[in-house]
Amino acid sequence: MTRDNDTIDEETALLSPNEEQQGPTPLPKVQIAIVLLLQLCEPIMSHSIYPYINQLVSELDITGGDERKVGYYAGLIESLFFLTEAMMVMQWSHLSDRVGRKPVLLFGLIGASLSMLLFGLSRTFWTLSVFRLFINGIGIMKSVMGELTDSSNRARAFSLIPVIWATGITLGPLMGGTFSRPHERFPTVFRGQFWIDHPYFLPCVVVASFIGFAFTVALLFLKETAPGCRKRTSTVDYSRARSSERPVALRNLLVYPVLISVSNYMTLSFLSVMLYALLPLFFTMSIEIGGLGFKPLTIGYTMGMYGLGSGVFQALFFARIVRRFGTRGIFVGGMISFIPIFLLFPVMSAVAQHSGVNIIVWLLIALVLLLMPLTGMAYGCIFMYITASSPNKHLLGATNGLAQTSVSLARAFGPAISTSLFALSVEKNLLGGYAVYVVLVAISCLAILLAVRLPEKMWEEKKGDEIERS
Repeated sequence: MTRDNDTIDEETALLSPNEEQQGPTPLPKVQIAIVLLLQLCEPIMSHSIYPYINQLVSELDITGGDERKVGYYAGLIESLFFLTEAMMVMQWSHLSDRVGRKPVLLFGLIGASLSMLLFGLSRTFWTLSVFRLFINGIGIMKSVMGELTDSSNRARAFSLIPVIWATGITLGPLMGGTFSRPHERFPTVFRGQFWIDHPYFLPCVVVASFIGFAFTVALLFLKETAPGCRKRTSTVDYSRARSSERPVALRNLLVYPVLISVSNYMTLSFLSVMLYALLPLFFTMSIEIGGLGFKPLTIGYTMGMYGLGSGVFQALFFARIVRRFGTRGIFVGGMISFIPIFLLFPVMSAVAQHSGVNIIVWLLIALVLLLMPLTGMAYGCIFMYITASSPNKHLLGATNGLAQTSVSLARAFGPAISTSLFALSVEKNLLGGYAVYVVLVAISCLAILLAVRLPEKMWEEKKGDEIERS
């Protein structure tokens, strides 16, 4: 079977409107499995530091002993991962077009593993920041996935990525929380002064080892997929007529359906990443300044439970809920759920300051973790809108590229903004230290106003209705 002559790069749309009539092409299961293993490295790397990053900043005396300033520095370190990823994804993609996907992936995995090890050995804010900037080339994963699939089976393959992401945000915090401060948790094994001086090196070693395992699998078994670089041994023809393609002008994408869909994708990602950066900071800070005073182990298990619950919930119920309430209804509901989530933070803080971390606080934490999967379901909905918003089938790739670039920028600035707002609120005692939540609720309300601008029916469905009436 011959694939469509579509360009497969970082701007390739996840879904294609043209399903092949003769049935889907069987997926190359081994290669897809390897790609998903490599994709798993990204959420593990980005989320493994959340359980301990705030305590690390406090212990290194980066803030000069002022615990209220931890959010400024921790948020910046967290944002650097996504900022560099946003800046470098196109460069990595262009390089992989010339030298092949596999060399870039292998080089990126080596860099990722080394950066995690060096991050664990860092003792200053600047070295933590520099080694967090060593972002790898695994961001070209969509290119590889696209080249392993065609229009008949691409949706099926890409539907596995949210499952992998949920797995990564479960394993990452578990690794970070379980193996931090090993000289306290496993004193008979980790007894030397080195582990006292570098209490968060072991979780970095665990993550680096996982990346090393992925590197070995890719080195031995991953096949090259880039046109012009791969050996033509497959039964699928991956040839392209790149020289005949014309670049897409940005003005062709500046139409209402694309703009409203991409804008909602940005606001969803912006709120999500701010929440995920704020949560471990809130868990870490002492009760006196508005937090809960949890240890990294507790934070890791709590955040890991959210990732696990979210993945299972979406796998079991997402399709049924969308059929029942509609794509727009679920997306708007997901955006609305940010409001009670952010409002529960000051309630938890107030209860903890009055009575300590008791059963009521844990019930409120459980409520937050139950509401968060609703925000996760909004992603699946907005992906559908983005796909349907393309002006025509030839601009699907460019539409998705615009969306991915925009959301990368939102993720780059979100962590630093939310954690800095927390630090500013407690440092200046703005609204009793709770001003950060007022701002986040206000942003959530604005996001809802944008969400309700989405149509009840997606644009391609409207076109179908018009054809039927005519």
